[in-house]
Amino acid sequence: AATSDYYATLVADYTERRDILLAALEGLDLEIGRPAGTYFVMTRYDGDDVGYVSDLIATRQVAAIPGSAFYYDGRTGPGRGLVRFAFCKRAETLRAAGDRLRQS
Repeated sequence: AATSDYYATLVADYTERRDILLAALEGLDLEIGRPAGTYFVMTRYDGDDVGYVSDLIATRQVAAIPGSAFYYDGRTGPGRGLVRFAFCKRAETLRAAGDRLRQS
């Protein structure tokens, strides 16, 4: 019973965190993929993913990973235009990131 409680709590916690991040990303200029079995949200940005992530870090203090970083030639590889956000963070951290993403 303890093991099933552990997993039920784990699923509930990560579902909450996922939903906080998805809500934070709404309204941004991103096509958002809803994850079904990971703690990453993959998004598509119509432009330079490296520049977009650099801007997020510099202006909003929100870190993400440009998809092109996963490919040898990121400039033309299939990861170009993808941005990966992680929600394996505390809920408070994700809420704070959402607040910073909504700043104009």
